[in-house]
Amino acid sequence: MQSVLRLAGTMLCRSTARPCLSAGAALCQSAARPSPSAGLRTSAVALAGPVGAEPPLELRPLNKDRSNPVPVETSIAYLQSAAYRATYGSEPVWRSYRRNHKGHIPPRKTRRTCIRGGQLSTGNPCPACRDEYLVLDYRNVALLRQFVSESTGEILDTSRTGLCQVKHRELLAAMTKAREYGTLAFDVPFRVYDYNEYKPSAA
Repeated sequence: MQSVLRLAGTMLCRSTARPCLSAGAALCQSAARPSPSAGLRTSAVALAGPVGAEPPLELRPLNKDRSNPVPVETSIAYLQSAAYRATYGSEPVWRSYRRNHKGHIPPRKTRRTCIRGGQLSTGNPCPACRDEYLVLDYRNVALLRQFVSESTGEILDTSRTGLCQVKHRELLAAMTKAREYGTLAFDVPFRVYDYNEYKPSAA
């Protein structure tokens, strides 16, 4: 298995010297871009590291622990970092995700949850569970906008995003709270009224 290095919050593969931001980075292959479909675990050291100082390289063990939630402030800074752009580019976080299922027809609903007992319990977690730095919160507007349809303004269904049921409920709660707090703009449906129905009829 290949060893993994961390330099200023960016995972580097020893054999390829390319960014490798996945939690399964020990199985990283020689690819020009790391695959977001493997469980992601990006270090937040680069978000608050000193400018101009190069930290020493260190080995990082694989970890699927999700018992310590990441603060939403760290998640907001992560979406603006170079590590996020190297992993997802300009695409939504769910774009490259593919579900694992038996047969040719996918089930109607996604799995109930990807995390049990504070640990990832599946080898193919949903887009929000695989990367612990993607926190669904009403203040994280840049992330919430990725789950809104550009044409209709509706929240995308799990059949398209691949979110597990627990994370989808968190998304719905964060969307509702963001719209109530005014951090996320939305279009109010236009209604046409027939005011003749409200006028008193002439006797």
